[in-house]
Amino acid sequence: MKTHIGKKVTIIVVDDHEIVRSGIVSLLSGIDSVKVVAEASSGESAVKLAQEFNPDVVLMDVRMPGIGGLQATINIVRFCPHTKVIALTVCNDDLFPTKLLQAGAHGYLTKNTNKDEIKMAISNVIQNKRYISPEIASKIALRHLSDEGGVPFDALSERELQVTMMITKGHKVQEISDVLFLSPKTVNSYRYRIFDKLNVSNDVELTRLAIKHGLVEDMEIKGGE
Repeated sequence: MKTHIGKKVTIIVVDDHEIVRSGIVSLLSGIDSVKVVAEASSGESAVKLAQEFNPDVVLMDVRMPGIGGLQATINIVRFCPHTKVIALTVCNDDLFPTKLLQAGAHGYLTKNTNKDEIKMAISNVIQNKRYISPEIASKIALRHLSDEGGVPFDALSERELQVTMMITKGHKVQEISDVLFLSPKTVNSYRYRIFDKLNVSNDVELTRLAIKHGLVEDMEIKGGE
């Protein structure tokens, strides 16, 4: 069954990799009634452009430098209530879909999606419905039915997860402070609260735990406490 979008839908594409962003734009160009009005390479830029263009949909990468997709989604939902956010990411772990949906996103797709699925997702969200790719929805359902329970990072708030992501990318306290507009003291408070919740002692242990649970890609771990 063909999916019909109907009205012209304006979209902003957000991804920090130009080649990926271009690929998404190319995919969207083949969908009738869709118009890409802007592209962004960071969460900060996405929020600014969303306020400028007030698009119907933002296709949001999750893992980006700076505030990242999670905080960008929170800000867009707050400042642009008309705009629907669809997360589009390589991450197929259910932690991010859960957090993004809690933050106000209407959809979640992996980057191996095809034109038909992305068209279906757009059609759903502009009707104020949610759309999660079947692969992701299955993982969420299976984990909640499992006796094993959730991953440790489920215990973190949205802000704590955001700080965690920046720590695991090697950002220092002052850098996190500058990007998130928090005092270094507040960042450190979040940091030690994260350590306590996850039962780790330093940034290296936190990063290893994040790698173990697929929160970040395996990488060289630098430095330590």
